[in-house]
Amino acid sequence: MMKRFWILIAAAAMFSSCLNTENKEEIVGPKDITLESDVMTPEVMWAFGRVSDIQISPDQSKILFGITWYDYQENKGNRDLYVMNTDGSDRVNITNTNGGEYNGLWKTDDQIGFLAVAEDGSVQLFEMNADGTGRKQVSSVEGGMNGFSYAPDLSAIAYIKDVPNQTCQDVYPDLDKADARIIDDLMFRHWDTWVTSTSHLFVADYDGSHLSNDIDVLEGEPFETPMMPFGGMEQITWAPDAKSIIYTCRKKTGVEYSLSTNSDLYQYNRESGETVNLTEGMPGYDMNPVFSPDGTKLAWESMERDGYESDKQRLFIMDMSTGDTKYHTENFDQHAFNLRWSEDASKVYFVSGWHGTQQIYEIVLENDSVTTLTEGVHNYQAFEVAGDKFIAQRQSMSMPSEIFAVNMTDGTDQNISMVNQNILDQLTMGNVEERWITTTDGKKMLTWVIYPPHFDPNKKYPTLLYCQGGPQGMVGQFWSFRWNFQMMAANGYIVVAPNRRGVPGFGQEWLEQISGDYGGQNMKDYLTAIDTLSAEPYVDENNLGAVGASYGGFSVFWLAGNHEGRFKAFIAHDGMFNFESQYLETEELWFANWDLGGPFWDKNNEIAQRSYDNSPHKFVDKWDTPILIIHGERDYRIAYTQAIQAFTAAKILGVPARLLIFPTENHWVLQPQNAILWQREFKGWLDKWLKED
Repeated sequence: MMKRFWILIAAAAMFSSCLNTENKEEIVGPKDITLESDVMTPEVMWAFGRVSDIQISPDQSKILFGITWYDYQENKGNRDLYVMNTDGSDRVNITNTNGGEYNGLWKTDDQIGFLAVAEDGSVQLFEMNADGTGRKQVSSVEGGMNGFSYAPDLSAIAYIKDVPNQTCQDVYPDLDKADARIIDDLMFRHWDTWVTSTSHLFVADYDGSHLSNDIDVLEGEPFETPMMPFGGMEQITWAPDAKSIIYTCRKKTGVEYSLSTNSDLYQYNRESGETVNLTEGMPGYDMNPVFSPDGTKLAWESMERDGYESDKQRLFIMDMSTGDTKYHTENFDQHAFNLRWSEDASKVYFVSGWHGTQQIYEIVLENDSVTTLTEGVHNYQAFEVAGDKFIAQRQSMSMPSEIFAVNMTDGTDQNISMVNQNILDQLTMGNVEERWITTTDGKKMLTWVIYPPHFDPNKKYPTLLYCQGGPQGMVGQFWSFRWNFQMMAANGYIVVAPNRRGVPGFGQEWLEQISGDYGGQNMKDYLTAIDTLSAEPYVDENNLGAVGASYGGFSVFWLAGNHEGRFKAFIAHDGMFNFESQYLETEELWFANWDLGGPFWDKNNEIAQRSYDNSPHKFVDKWDTPILIIHGERDYRIAYTQAIQAFTAAKILGVPARLLIFPTENHWVLQPQNAILWQREFKGWLDKWLKED
């Protein structure tokens, strides 16, 4: 639900012989690529530029954004900043370095600020003209910054940085070569890092060229802002008068932190130094505050229940003069996120997922009426308001993210970035079909079916059941650089991707059914989807596979013991295999408590006991189908020991199995050559068991 601004450069891709490229460039950037085939490969997929972080100039005439490019031989990526007009004209690359530039923001109509690596290796604030000239370093913050924002009047800058926690050398200074962690409480590691520091918010005076009088807003407090693991500067906002700043924080530590999602919005007054909790008494996530243009109102995303990280994302608005709050989307049975105000503050625009797509909506605050402003088979990920149009980031299963100009009145849009058009024009994508399938309990389930390029209905194709992660993640029109449906289809497979029970975009009842019912109705939904498609004459019902990651990895492990001979191959990535060990290995215990129902030792808890009875390891005696098991050692959400247990069980049972471990990867695979290796192993395993006679 949250996103984080990451400083580290994401990985680069491998170009194979299917690409004709010029010699390696010193600075990773776009290449003029001519493909030898119109069918996508992993190397082609990683050649796409990745567009992100749209920023509109104060006069609403220009767009600042970033593109990350990759080069496989160097196993690295590089992010450049670009500026173009809001109609897409005059696009200019205003940076061209090998260090990467991030968090680009408009300072004025003709100046920008951004983060980049300084000569000392730390990440600092730089500024330059919007045409790329006059680059200069502004900050020299010890340890560097992780994100920043300008005060509206440019009198100050807010930034976040990591404050080191106590080390064993602090306790025993004479043991300067000791290498150990002294741990007294939970949350000692989170997502993919051992917690050796805490992110704090700082506010510094700014004279237009230098920072001074830096103040740690959370000085002496053991709390973090933004919130780990994905929070970024969207969780922090300046008041329009620049006199205060709002930040998101869960002021809990240890066991309490691991059990709770109760974050609040805090207002720090620059003049008095006082901090006030604006959302005290609201028990779930409260985050991502956005002020109205005149500063009189504050909108934010709020979840109702503590411990439920996938609760409905609700639109709340506070009157800053009275403190009165109102829940505006009470009658709207969907999430509301990426909140943006209309210029007159009479409306709030937002993104929401519905029936396998993400669209832009508006809500009229006077009567809380909601209108869908866009339509189509795609996902809008983020957007900004620019006069009478939105500048939006849009993607689909058949197109990586691009920037679109969207007409507010009729929802029509136009691709104005065209970053990847040269490659897309050379590729043939498989057809994406929307199907509504009747489930075992008589409900209708949206299932996407993705066909191979040059599909021939007179042939039979091996077919994959895609199992979604989350579990509360909609199978929408997303473009992934790992779980990419067009990539799977390009390998010669039909892909069946159901929006089974437990995903958003189909109402709260559909979403919440999965909690406490792992191995239940959602597994029936999966089997219904693959059984329905297996009846088609072009599906090779004798060569079916099931693949998935995270909750999808658990789903594959569970299906391996309960599929009754349907499948001939499995791939499970970062999946839960043994719920009992998972409960004590994971870090965010609120997730296990909510979705599994509680700890395994609570024998009187009927929901929990049903969950643990459905742990995949309980059905391992029925495993008889080849399985590829993949995991990252730095995945602390689902520890890699889950993969080791599953692989060991398979080998003892004599089931054909392979274990693919990435020592430096987390819940994802981010390094480029690792990602290419992943794709090759993925395809090779499926081809071996579903294509070879």
